[in-house]
Amino acid sequence: MNPLIAVSGRNGQLGWEIERLSVSYPQYRFVFCDREALDITDDEQIETFFETHQPAAFINCAAYTAVDKAETEQVTAYRANAVAVGALASQCQRYGAAFISFSTDYVFSGEGSEPYREDEETAPVNYYGFTKALGEQLALKSCDRALIIRTSWVYSAHGHNFVNTMLRLMKERQEIGVVNDQLGSPTYARDLAEAVMEIVARLLSSPGYMAPNRIYHFSNEGTISWFDFAVQIKTIAGLACEVKPIPSSAYPTPAKRPAYSVLKKERITADFGIRLKDWKTRLAECINEIKQKSGS
Repeated sequence: MNPLIAVSGRNGQLGWEIERLSVSYPQYRFVFCDREALDITDDEQIETFFETHQPAAFINCAAYTAVDKAETEQVTAYRANAVAVGALASQCQRYGAAFISFSTDYVFSGEGSEPYREDEETAPVNYYGFTKALGEQLALKSCDRALIIRTSWVYSAHGHNFVNTMLRLMKERQEIGVVNDQLGSPTYARDLAEAVMEIVARLLSSPGYMAPNRIYHFSNEGTISWFDFAVQIKTIAGLACEVKPIPSSAYPTPAKRPAYSVLKKERITADFGIRLKDWKTRLAECINEIKQKSGS
């Protein structure tokens, strides 16, 4: 029987992209779960799921991602991003499955000026980043075959994200302000999904191959500000809205954001041969899909 790959968070950006991509991997069986099918914060559900399906690999795309709400909804964020990740990793250890989960550039302080390495000390400046950093530790401690992929500024044609929000606002308004003093790298969820499936296929195609139990960084290539991102969205979409740069102080949020959160990504290329793509070309691909979906 073909190996089974389980994926949580099927309705999120990454889970959605992996499900679309799964048709290209007929050598595997897939189980995609939304929250109703598998609530990752429910230990009993997790245990029953693993006993029933006994996956060869579990890709955890479920998470609490409301960065600002996490400052007040701390218990919910902690359970989903930390405790649940540890529980899933423990079940993977029990059944000998590879475990892949995702973290964020927000685990870093943002006080640096060079791309952050995977082994650099974390120092999150918001509660969301704290829960994700703890989830990393629990996963690696609980499962010998755990991989954590930190990523940043994820967007796709599906769901709520910066690109879809900017496209909507630029059509509704004549002028918008976007912060220009936070630097990072965008990640097209489709590219991340492709990288994840390349890694999982590598793990499952070699009998006895052990995942290296470590953290990886992934994003598209390029260092930009949110303002730069918005300007490029406007240009590609051909919209007339004026985009003005503003400092973070002019747009206060409940959760502080790191000023610099660029990730160093050589490790994922060295270990798995993952090819990183330019952020502008991938943004154009995404916006083209959005236009096709909307018929515009």
